[in-house]
Amino acid sequence: MEHTRIKELLKSEDFGREVVVKGWVRTFRNNQFIAINDGSSTKNIQAVVDFANLDSALLKRVNTGAAIRIKGILIESQGKGQNVEITVTELNILGDSDPDKYPLQPKKHSLEFLREIAHLRFRTGTFNAVFKVRNALSFAVHKFFNERDFVYMHTPIITGADAEGAGEMFKVTTFDFDNIPRTEDGKVDYKEDFFGKATNLTVSGQLEGELAAMALGNIYTFGPTFRAENSNTTRHLAEFWMIEPEMAFYELEDNMDLAEELLKYVIQYALDHCPDEIELLKNRLLEEEKNKPQSERSELDLVDKLRFVVDNKFERVSYTDAIKILKRSKPNQKKQFKYLIDEWGADLQSEHERYLVEKHFKKPVILVDYPAEIKAFYMKQNEVDANGHKTVRAMDILFPGIGEMVGGSQREENLDKLINRMNEVGIEQSEMDWFLDTRRFGSAPHSGFGVGFERLVLFVTGMTNIRDVIPFPRTPNNAEF
Repeated sequence: MEHTRIKELLKSEDFGREVVVKGWVRTFRNNQFIAINDGSSTKNIQAVVDFANLDSALLKRVNTGAAIRIKGILIESQGKGQNVEITVTELNILGDSDPDKYPLQPKKHSLEFLREIAHLRFRTGTFNAVFKVRNALSFAVHKFFNERDFVYMHTPIITGADAEGAGEMFKVTTFDFDNIPRTEDGKVDYKEDFFGKATNLTVSGQLEGELAAMALGNIYTFGPTFRAENSNTTRHLAEFWMIEPEMAFYELEDNMDLAEELLKYVIQYALDHCPDEIELLKNRLLEEEKNKPQSERSELDLVDKLRFVVDNKFERVSYTDAIKILKRSKPNQKKQFKYLIDEWGADLQSEHERYLVEKHFKKPVILVDYPAEIKAFYMKQNEVDANGHKTVRAMDILFPGIGEMVGGSQREENLDKLINRMNEVGIEQSEMDWFLDTRRFGSAPHSGFGVGFERLVLFVTGMTNIRDVIPFPRTPNNAEF
């Protein structure tokens, strides 16, 4: 390859050699100093031109956003902020950029503005860093499971099952909407559709993952999932990626151990392999927080927050004990919580989860044994306790600043209990007979959990809007690009 990537040159001390660089112009100052970036680093390399000996018409084309090729001599920089620079001997324009039309001029742009030009925001330092961290976390997930002999399973994107019983799904059809076939009683006749039945985009790969785990032992899925929630918030996407391992012969304790190990592993991997990117994002967050009141600023900077997770043993607490703590807490007694905790059975909100992590235990928390009524049908049922509470062997892992990071459970392996629970929540047994076969033939204790990948990237990058950690966000009224 003719050219050397900028990341390598920035580390080089082989001064005096001739190099070729190709990249995009970030800035061009004083008709002399070109800051070039080729995407390999969050940092630019400076190229110094002798404008007296270069064609002035050529120099006028060195605009922000233009793609250029530079040949020159690598020298030790005399200026501040960089160790090396290039003395230009030859300059070529590979692709022009009209400064009157290019929207990414060298000034500070708001994240809201950059969302509107998501196809170009990769060219900024912030998004260079975000997507390098996303890449590292993705690789670390596969590395973690591969080292532990898990099988990577591709579960279907188009499915006839609703794993969560949520009903908020995108339908998949080939019907002509102007001529939809109907049955005699006026209902949509899905037998005439492509798959011969009603289908939708998956909300989870878990149920299919369970099938594989009950034969292969330990598997994981890592792929796109879809929720048709009409939620325009900083935490919701219609299309997002999920990490979902399923393990045969794992009980709840094993499940918690694996989830804690996974989170610490991938965060440490990002710290080790993306130091420049995380440093840039840390400084970005510090600048952003300067505009907030002191009471709303984070007590930890980004690196400290990541170390908070990696260096602490996660506290394991029952839902029942957490409710007692929250009921007695000052924010609850002084009515500062938006959702007050009055009684056992409440569905915990992000404010409650963050209080437990950030104020009470001051470490990540794993909550276990939730009320059955607020959890999915497939979770293993505990014996009814002395207070008559019905709970399931569920676990949620709570992180600072973000609340729930992981949701999982031991799965109900008892066929009769599972069928009774399905009947309680209105799931047709005939639609799930394939799933129930795992409980009919060689049923065994098994467990699994899900990690919303974008939520993990959000935490590790310190970004505050989930639309900024996925390349092309899909949200209500937004399916651009």
